[in-house]
Amino acid sequence: MSKVTYDYMEEYIRNLIPDRKGTLKEIEDFAKNNGVPIVQKETGVFLEFMVNMKKPKRILELGTAIGFSSILMYEASEAEPEITTIERDENMIKLAKMNLEKFNLDEKIKIYQGDCLEVLEKLQEPFDLIFMDAGKGHYNHFLPHCLRLLKDDGIIIADNVLFRGMVACDELVKRRKITIVKRMRTYLDLVTHDEDLITTVIPMGDGIAVTKRR
Repeated sequence: MSKVTYDYMEEYIRNLIPDRKGTLKEIEDFAKNNGVPIVQKETGVFLEFMVNMKKPKRILELGTAIGFSSILMYEASEAEPEITTIERDENMIKLAKMNLEKFNLDEKIKIYQGDCLEVLEKLQEPFDLIFMDAGKGHYNHFLPHCLRLLKDDGIIIADNVLFRGMVACDELVKRRKITIVKRMRTYLDLVTHDEDLITTVIPMGDGIAVTKRR
């Protein structure tokens, strides 16, 4: 359990969500069995909901992993969005490309290999939705670039912002995670205290922050 909400609430909410089927279920099972970090079950549904509601034409994802959330967002949009996703791990990219091919999305979802910050610096075209799910200790560094790339009515969805509850509770912080926790707190301070932004933090999954311009 993530310790973000009471365990019984988290389990109840998670059990309300039907299991995935077919190839997406296979990808989900692979991630679970091989320790690959993908979005938690309830976070995945939330992401699908937001994308389906927003129907963004252009999506930027930070952290491809094996392509699970990219596929979710593409299928949820129903608008054939252009998705750009960034991943530095070459092995993850190989697996992601294999999974995209299973959905005939290898030509529709573009993967950039490299450090997120370095790739962000080179991007110029604006995005309707940005999903932040990489480099948990660098969200505060990604933010200026994400705001630069975000359309006026765009949305930033940041996952893992409560980081196993540690961000909200000092007693849970593990020594080796102190830097990540401090930087994530900095990110949340930035997006919640900027008068030009409005942000809601949702204690779902590992914590989700949704940010847009006022």
